[in-house]
Amino acid sequence: MKLKHLAVMVLFFMSVNALASEVNVYSGRKEKLIKPLLDRFTAETGIKTNLVTAKADKLLTRLKNEGRNTPADVFITVDAGRLYRAKQAGVLASVESLALNSAVPAHLRDPEGQWVGLSQRARGIFYAKDRVKPEQLSTYEDLASDKWKRKICIRGSGNIYNQSLVASLIASNGKDEAQQWSNKLVKNMARPPKGGDRDQIKAAAAGQCDIAIANTYYYGSMLTNKKDPSQVKAAESMAVFWPNQQSRGSHVNISGAGITKYAKNPVNALKLLEFLVNPESQKWYAEVNFEYPVSETAEISELVKSWGSFKSDKLNLDILGRNNAEAVRTMDRAGWK
Repeated sequence: MKLKHLAVMVLFFMSVNALASEVNVYSGRKEKLIKPLLDRFTAETGIKTNLVTAKADKLLTRLKNEGRNTPADVFITVDAGRLYRAKQAGVLASVESLALNSAVPAHLRDPEGQWVGLSQRARGIFYAKDRVKPEQLSTYEDLASDKWKRKICIRGSGNIYNQSLVASLIASNGKDEAQQWSNKLVKNMARPPKGGDRDQIKAAAAGQCDIAIANTYYYGSMLTNKKDPSQVKAAESMAVFWPNQQSRGSHVNISGAGITKYAKNPVNALKLLEFLVNPESQKWYAEVNFEYPVSETAEISELVKSWGSFKSDKLNLDILGRNNAEAVRTMDRAGWK
């Protein structure tokens, strides 16, 4: 009986160890942008990673519906606005980690510890080099001036990146000024918004507008596109300008992650987040998707370096989420399609 009891105990602890040696990840980022890092994590720690990828909003709905029964330990998504939605939905847990706090500046993580930035993306002003001189550009606010009438390409108001940009303007300038800016920006659009960020850059390159608003990593992916020479050509005819360098700095956002409220493997989940912000992981992130590290000690890719250094807005990104609803209303009132 004793031997049988011992065997049962051994099997029990083996099963516990097996369960404890994994971490389950829901990711709104494409598999190619996260799985290589998860594989490295497994190789270094022995902790198996189980990855589910889908649209971020779909995964958030899934997390809410699954509740306590969710298998997810970590939720990864892009844009602080989406991370804020996850926080408000009550699906994330607050965590304390000296490693996370040391690696990630305070404005790039949730004040209550529910999410942390993994990479930065800057929303720059791209201009056609044959039609616009950089000295003609200055700030996001200046895009509302009459000199840019029917010369701007930007995607629709349903896009979270634009919602966060307007949310940052509300934080910096107030609701009234943000509304006036949005009203005038709509009048300065060269065409009704359509397509993604790459499409705005392509349109400017094709002469449909002189200026495009886009996240810089799209520009990087166009410049290095080996399958479509037309994208390379379009990107090469454009250049990026960093706005608001004499004031608060250029608008940045993040991809980020949090540990789920009902994580079954919270210790492993924290180990994964800490791994994702170490210098080696940060360097890989920056190189593979032409993003900026959140860690100030991590290296930046040579292509990204070629765009020049810039001062970024240090607004705590939690505010982008808090201002999201007002930003959407502001854009709707302006007739931003």
